[in-house]
Amino acid sequence: MNKVILMGRLTRDPELRYTSNNLAVCSFTLAVNRGFAKQGEERQADFIPIVVWDKQAEFCSKYFTKGLQVVVVGRIQVRSWDDSEGKKRYATEVVANEVYFADSKRSDTADRIQDPQMVESADGFYPLEEDDELPF
Repeated sequence: MNKVILMGRLTRDPELRYTSNNLAVCSFTLAVNRGFAKQGEERQADFIPIVVWDKQAEFCSKYFTKGLQVVVVGRIQVRSWDDSEGKKRYATEVVANEVYFADSKRSDTADRIQDPQMVESADGFYPLEEDDELPF
């Protein structure tokens, strides 16, 4: 079984490209904190390359930004190729099948509110802008 679940922060904005067949592919790097740290040392992080395809690639490109905390579910893939000098090169990456926001809605919404009139009400709800693209 080859399944990976990661939660971390984007180290840069996602990069969206299209293949020659016009298939979207998005790549970004996820900084994932290790669950332990030696006493007196800072916690270490692993920087894991992520690849997302098709509609999810376009979603990531549109909504994910540097510093955002996300969850990625996918599989590990190892690619190999010969470089210009004939040396065998390898790349290990996670191919994402599912992507999710992991930051809290409250902090994310508060950061994105630009209008001073759009403040949190006492019951914890925020006013919503009209969105004609909702499916319901």
